[in-house]
Amino acid sequence: MIIRTAEYIGSFPKFTSLPESSAPEFCFWGRSNVGKSSLINYLCNRKGLALTSSTPGKTVNFNLFQINNEFIIVDLPGYGYAQVSKKQRNFWNHEIDKYLKARKTLITVFLLVDISIDIQKTDLEKIQFLGEFQIPFVITFTKSDKIKKAELLHNIETYNAKLHESWENLPPQIMTTAIKNSGKEEILEYISSHLNAQSIKL
Repeated sequence: MIIRTAEYIGSFPKFTSLPESSAPEFCFWGRSNVGKSSLINYLCNRKGLALTSSTPGKTVNFNLFQINNEFIIVDLPGYGYAQVSKKQRNFWNHEIDKYLKARKTLITVFLLVDISIDIQKTDLEKIQFLGEFQIPFVITFTKSDKIKKAELLHNIETYNAKLHESWENLPPQIMTTAIKNSGKEEILEYISSHLNAQSIKL
């Protein structure tokens, strides 16, 4: 797949404010500051398409982007950021929960996980949540360039061993880094295959 056009649709504060659309959606979700916006910009070859920040919690709405007039990318607010009020966190959790369970056009969640650090409880909770409600997702490892190869392999083995405690078959995984340009083709190929499958169903 080649991304020819990527246009910002809008920023929406809650699930009910999202525009109705028949276009397939692929959302990007993960802990705050895991690199969601950077990855979206890298995929779309548009440096400023999704706003990035070194400050966690920058994305506070559903941000939608129209790609090739074929599908939509959704940038979700990050989770696990402690420097916001409990009320705000509960609101985000509630709205994202509704989106993931009820959005009929949602095809796949790319769940971003920072592989350069130890396993995070919040990531495991989201993986279990997606599995429990049978929401299709891909574990998308980020920041693999931040550590040496031996440490990276060790972290992957540790992560998979932890997942095997509750998963007989592991969820799909993609390794990415926006800095060293890896993982892009794998993500786009995954999206393309699901778009083709969707068109066959129609």
